[in-house]
Amino acid sequence: MAPIRTALAGVGLSGQVFQAPMILSLPDLFELHTVIERNPKTPRGVIGDKFNIQPKIARSVEEALQDPEVELLVVGTPTHTHFAIAKAALEAGKHVLVDKPVTATHAEALELGALAKSKNLVLYGFQNRRWDSDYLTLGKVLQSGRLGTVTDFESHFDRYSPALKGTWKDLDHPGNGWTYDLGAHLIDQALQLFGRPEKLTAFLSNIRRVGNPAFTIHLHYPSKEDHPLTVILRGHSLTVRKPQLRYIVRGTKGTFVKYGVDVQEDQLKAGITTQDPQFAWEPSDIAATLEVLEEDGKTVTSQQLSSERGNYKGLYENLGRAIRNGEPLTVKWDEASQVIELIELARRSSVQGSTLEVPKSQN
Repeated sequence: MAPIRTALAGVGLSGQVFQAPMILSLPDLFELHTVIERNPKTPRGVIGDKFNIQPKIARSVEEALQDPEVELLVVGTPTHTHFAIAKAALEAGKHVLVDKPVTATHAEALELGALAKSKNLVLYGFQNRRWDSDYLTLGKVLQSGRLGTVTDFESHFDRYSPALKGTWKDLDHPGNGWTYDLGAHLIDQALQLFGRPEKLTAFLSNIRRVGNPAFTIHLHYPSKEDHPLTVILRGHSLTVRKPQLRYIVRGTKGTFVKYGVDVQEDQLKAGITTQDPQFAWEPSDIAATLEVLEEDGKTVTSQQLSSERGNYKGLYENLGRAIRNGEPLTVKWDEASQVIELIELARRSSVQGSTLEVPKSQN
């Protein structure tokens, strides 16, 4: 079966670090056919030069979508442009992968979902951190039951980043800010682990004056087995800590603690490919610690866990098989849409200083 001829919109961080490397790592599933670059400095463009390939260069999204050979458009452009580009691609009969946050508004996400469904096209949200090493490791621990009933779940994306970087993410555009950028990952993971909450309370602050680079989001869930569940999602741009805290998960029988973030992004930035034997393996110095209460109810044992291997390539493998073989989507568009819905609720909650009810899902 021929590889899926793919066009890439966005030659910045998303295109260079995440999308192009994954597309090129799966030559049996994908062909990087076209790269959209308005003003390329060289004949091969940014992506062609970096990866030593010769894609077709399109000067606009419209030019790429007019090409009947293109089957899939990958959207890695600034968030406020996602909706218009993805809508145009769907209307042109192309499958679409959209980087997170998938849209600037929940209404836009719903419209795209309905359009894709009406045209029987695959529409996929790039929630790649479902394939993070630490998240996969945590999932395995939760499935084992060693924590007992989870009572407290705290998930962080903290950094020490006091200065603005001068990129489009620092601009005051719809869909920008830490709550959209990093909060989207934390919310998505929480929804996967615990489902849709009943209520939400959020505190967002502009400690750098742009983009709410500090957020605390409390997701309220009904109690199970007489043990209330507290879910706290936090991101802060002025946290002095190395390595940074990632997870603290408490249960009736144990506690899971993790510092440090998944290594795949830094490895990809450094030019390490998915074919490298060390790719996506976390170093032991940031492995999670699991403490559990033994059956005597008194003895606590502690162990450093062996980390699961991360696998961002798994997202693209699922996408390719969904397009070619109808495989169920691991990241359903409704799930990516719910992330935007909860971000909007978080913004309202913070402005109003109140706890808001989360509407029941219509699906």
